[in-house]
Parts: sequence; structure tokens; C-alpha cells
Amino acid sequence: MAPKDLDIVHPRIMRYLESLIPPRDPVLVEMEERAEREGIPIVGPVVGRLLYQLALISSAKRVMELGSAIGYSTMWWARGVGPSGTVWYSDASEENAHDAIAYLERGGVAQRVHVLVGEAVKCMAAVKGKFDIVFCDIDKPGYPAALRAAMPRLKRGGLLVVDNTLWKGRVTKRWGGDAATKAVKRLNKLVYASDDWAYSVVLPLRDGVTVVVKR
Repeated sequence: MAPKDLDIVHPRIMRYLESLIPPRDPVLVEMEERAEREGIPIVGPVVGRLLYQLALISSAKRVMELGSAIGYSTMWWARGVGPSGTVWYSDASEENAHDAIAYLERGGVAQRVHVLVGEAVKCMAAVKGKFDIVFCDIDKPGYPAALRAAMPRLKRGGLLVVDNTLWKGRVTKRWGGDAATKAVKRLNKLVYASDDWAYSVVLPLRDGVTVVVKR
């Protein structure tokens, strides 16, 4: 029998964190409301601010997104890299990409974003050059393969950022789990296994965010 899902951050703590966030612009709020209404997976404003901050701290100018949905995380990255930066959006859904373009235009950052439609790792392979940040939020069974593909594409000191790495608490159970759970657990083991190419930390924020620094 599968284990029950867990709240990684206690709901009262999560509500407190959300209460601290300053008001967001209408486009982000609209995207959040749509995601809630339609069950679209987005990182949410608490993690969105983390993405923005990581881009600022690392002075990132080239960000590759693996899995972008309606472009919510793209918006945060695009604002974080500033007017001279570039973000590559990728998603297998043309409908998602169409909606994302509209949101990004309304958010004033469309000129910083290249929209790619297709399987995320293949989209990344089609882009030349190294990245400052690769953000992974694809279907979970693809996480280990995405890790293997992403690390060679990062510059030295670049960041791999992975969402949902505590996976509703399923990673804590001895039960083997489905393909998604196994893949998330595999990625977590891999990013901690080698100090030769990475230094990693899992942040217990929302559903877990892993940040890997390439050595």
C-alpha cells in the first residue's frame, strides 16, 4: 500500500511564509489563480522568489528551463536575469507554450525568453553554449536522465535547480514507490554521491527544491 502524502512544510508555516510576500503584479496573480483552478503545476510565489534570488546571487544571464508549463517559473527567471539575460522555455505542449507567450508578453519579459516546444532534454540539446542555471521541473521519471544531460551543459559554478525533490514526502518511505518516486529518490542520491562534480543541498521548501553547484 502506498504511503500517505505529507505536508513538507507545515500548513501554518506555509501560510505564514505566504503572508510575508509583498503583493505581486496582476499577471503572476492571474497565473497562480489559474493554476489553482485548473490543477496546473507551478512552483508558487514562495519558490518563485527563491528562483529570482538564485538568478540575482549568481548573476545568471543564461537560464535553461526543463519543463515550463504556462511560464510561471519562466517569468521569475526572466525577471531575475534582467534585460541583458536570456531564458529558454521548454514544454511539450504547444497550447502551454502559446499561453506562456501571452503571459510573458503581458509581464514585460517576452523579449528575454526563447520558447521551445518539444521534449525538454532534446530542446536543451538544440541550444548551443553553456548555461548559468538549468532548472528541472519535468515529469519525475525523467529526472535522472535530465541530471545526466544538464550537468555537462552548466558552466563551472553554475546551478542545477530541481523542483519537487521531497515529492510529497514519498521519498522518506521504505516502500519502493512508483516510477516517479523512484526517479526522484535516484536523483537525490546522485547529486549527493559525487563531490568531484557537484555540491548539493535539498531545501525543505514547499515540495522540496534541490540546488546543485557545479564544481
